Amino acid sequence: MSENFANLGLRNWTCSVDAQGIAWLSLDVVNSSVNRLSAPVLQELDRALDFFYAAPPVALIIRSAKHNGFIAGADIDEFSSLDSPDKSESMVLRGWSVMERVAKLHCPTLALIHGHCLGGGLELALACRYRLLIEDSQPVLALPEVKLGIFPGWGGMMRLPQLIGAPKALDMMLTGRNIRAKQAKALGLVDALVPQRIAELAAAKHVLSHAKPRQARGLDAWLNRAPLKRLAEKQALKQVAKSDPYHHYPAPRAIVDIWANHGGNPLHAADTIHEITSSSTVHNLVRVFHLQERLKAFGKRTTKPPLQHVHVIGAGTMGGDIAALCASKGIRVTLQDQRREPIAKAQARAQRLFERRLREPRLVRQAMDRFIPDLQGHGITQADLVIEAIVENLEAKQALYAQIEPLLKPGAVLATNTSSLALSALSAKLLHPNRLVGIHFFNPVAVMPLIEVVHTPELDADVRDTAMAFCDQIGKLPLPVRDTPGFLVNAVLAPYMLEAMRCVDEGIQPETIDEAMLQFGMPMGPIELIDTVGLDIARDVGVQLTDADAMPACLAKHLEKQQLGRKTGQGFYTWKDGKADKQRPQTVPHHLALRLIAPLINRTQEQVHIGVVSDADLADAGVIFGTGFAPFTGGPLHYKDHMHQPLPNLEASPTV
Repeated sequence: MSENFANLGLRNWTCSVDAQGIAWLSLDVVNSSVNRLSAPVLQELDRALDFFYAAPPVALIIRSAKHNGFIAGADIDEFSSLDSPDKSESMVLRGWSVMERVAKLHCPTLALIHGHCLGGGLELALACRYRLLIEDSQPVLALPEVKLGIFPGWGGMMRLPQLIGAPKALDMMLTGRNIRAKQAKALGLVDALVPQRIAELAAAKHVLSHAKPRQARGLDAWLNRAPLKRLAEKQALKQVAKSDPYHHYPAPRAIVDIWANHGGNPLHAADTIHEITSSSTVHNLVRVFHLQERLKAFGKRTTKPPLQHVHVIGAGTMGGDIAALCASKGIRVTLQDQRREPIAKAQARAQRLFERRLREPRLVRQAMDRFIPDLQGHGITQADLVIEAIVENLEAKQALYAQIEPLLKPGAVLATNTSSLALSALSAKLLHPNRLVGIHFFNPVAVMPLIEVVHTPELDADVRDTAMAFCDQIGKLPLPVRDTPGFLVNAVLAPYMLEAMRCVDEGIQPETIDEAMLQFGMPMGPIELIDTVGLDIARDVGVQLTDADAMPACLAKHLEKQQLGRKTGQGFYTWKDGKADKQRPQTVPHHLALRLIAPLINRTQEQVHIGVVSDADLADAGVIFGTGFAPFTGGPLHYKDHMHQPLPNLEASPTV
């Protein structure tokens, strides 16, 4: 059989047959570091299926020959060519038909999964009778299409609810969230977890076992059928309304509709296919995906081994949370401060982070073991990277560097988490100024995906690349930015927050201002953002990064009363249990959102013009991942280029 299969002339698929008559079909997409189900790859799989239909093997096992994972999904670049209903439907039909043929093969089938199994890759696995997951390959399973503004069109909307029940399946599809090994087993997404050393033996045994295929049972099964199906639909739509109340993203509602009213078959909703795939939301989210991939690439410029030891100085909220994040990613961390109390608080926050992210008690204990209090700073001499996260004071930071620079081991990197001070000034008294790099995290550290890697003309390129590789190591997106006040993100946020406070001075209700930007698509309104970062921080940033002649009266009033926002329980809003207590917003005035967003967009353009980032695409990426700027717009500069009305002229700060 293997020789006859070879005569098919396939470039991406190979097949071998073992002594038991099991066909092992392996995917290894040529000229690609990962497997993706492009049109040519699917066409080849269809030809392979012709072969298996004509000469059925005893069983078929589908696996990946790539070391890094099973299949990373469809070829996203193909979405850009979907400019007609026929092309959109053809793409869905191509994948749907192939998966249907896999499901109807006249022999047992099994997907042997390692590493990432995403999108179309998971849909292929779902079309198989069985699924085994190699536990020690750090597997990740997901249907993340919703993050690109589309839906799982190759059988996922039909087969996943049948396998694990509608509520869990809809949650997976509506959030696109990653499922790890033990959760996949608990959900019933896979039949078993197996170690790498016996994976092939276990796969062969299972595919020949004649075991009954998994399917949803009990209430999970009944929720796939009328009349309970309508209950599941209603609950899913509530979830969508909560996450997207202003209907910026059409895909989630389409997923619910196709599952509830078309049996999960998008070919029965042809108009919806083209409506979704041709929308500006899809094109912009695909653009954001590529921007994200570009940022990730910055973290892979060096072939040096991962950092083993990071030393953090300053156990405040930022420093402590940076240390916790590093420990959660497998790095040994020493955390230094002048007092034991902030370190203890940082340890408590770290424990909560580990329990939330790692879940397993064994992994939590291991992470806590890597998180080492270090009052005396003994870790400085052993660390590969030392991150300074103390108070924003030039003299204090320079004095600290004078103490620790002689203690650094050869090749160690010195970094600062400063958000406002110039690196050129910070490094002025260093013996080796080319060793200091900015690694600017955003709060909350564990949540915000972006890190600004700040460089000066003196910075050694190897140090810069090490800093960006560190960002990648801890799962963050590095953005190289030039050393200038506010870098990129804070520089564009400052005039945006200032304009919001000017609106308050003019008598516009804070809730109305925030509502305008929530309707625009921002994750948080500017007034709530000011309260969250702290009114004292907003004052300091505003002084440095805006051309305002005077502090807004509303800000001065709260500062005089020491009402600093969330951290004091009172700012523009009263804060209760970590949430702002808001009144009902008034009717949002016409053009208020454009007035508020205009200074952010204009400052973003200025930062590109002066070379803070190398081009407009990177500026869009930085503002999206650093501020949460509405991803469906494609970024502030992309939005400006494609909007249908000019931005208002704010030189005179007009009322709305």
